[in-house]
Amino acid sequence: DYVLTLEEQSLAELIELTEIPAPPFREEARAVRFAEMLRVAGLTDVRMDEVGNVIGRRPGTKGEKRVAYAAHLDTVFPAETAIAVERDGNRFTAPGIGDNTRGLITVLEVLRALEHEGIETEADLLFIGNVGEEGLGDLRGVKHLFRDEAKRIDSFVAVDGGDASRIVYGGVGSHRYRVTFMGPGGHSWGAFGLANPQHALGRAIALFDENATAVTATGPRASYNVGRIGGGTSINSIPFEAWMEVDMRSESPASLATIENAFVAAMERAWEDENALRREGPALEVVLDRIGDRPSGAMPDG
Repeated sequence: DYVLTLEEQSLAELIELTEIPAPPFREEARAVRFAEMLRVAGLTDVRMDEVGNVIGRRPGTKGEKRVAYAAHLDTVFPAETAIAVERDGNRFTAPGIGDNTRGLITVLEVLRALEHEGIETEADLLFIGNVGEEGLGDLRGVKHLFRDEAKRIDSFVAVDGGDASRIVYGGVGSHRYRVTFMGPGGHSWGAFGLANPQHALGRAIALFDENATAVTATGPRASYNVGRIGGGTSINSIPFEAWMEVDMRSESPASLATIENAFVAAMERAWEDENALRREGPALEVVLDRIGDRPSGAMPDG
């Protein structure tokens, strides 16, 4: 009941935090303000760790265990995105307001309710705003919390997304790559016959799409996506570089490994085929750089 009395304050803070840009790796301004809110809500032990996570501790009566209640600080939108919360009746819209500024407000509301009612817990409670959940953040905030040398967290609850009627007890794993094909480049007429990185890239996408379709058609759910591509300097020049960023996901570690193997095979085949077609000049080089590694897994649903 007390949480309901916080609605006006919570909506004001929701708007305030939403309008502080917080793309991955640039969450500091929002983190500083969230830390202030945790202190005002009643916590005296609030700190920012080495990677930028905000951690507020509410001591338990025993303190033998630690339970974390967290929401991520960052949003998927780049820093230059215009953010202004608009209201239409009871509907509030803005980039990142639901994912995941609303989660941060929920964390604050729970803390305030516990403080107001004087509820004691045996375990220490950690109220956390974690960094690096979106995009190339690669869960760096949570990975830091669970690094080998960190103090143990016994239970971790993340508040994310707009559906309050369900609990997610499994994690979808993802492997992400940046693939770069490189060559000497040259004029499209005068240097015709050189291996072309852009042609290799197109071949690689087509081969991967063909290979991965079979992997995702059966078995545990899996997905793949070529999200970004780039390279080249002009329409009449052979590019010296072509790149893409690829995302592969699955609920199953085995399926994720299978789709990754299909991806690597497609990249190698495209590289070999384009080099075989060249009439002169050096062979292309290709670099596969894994830029994201999120493990998959699940807890018992009981």
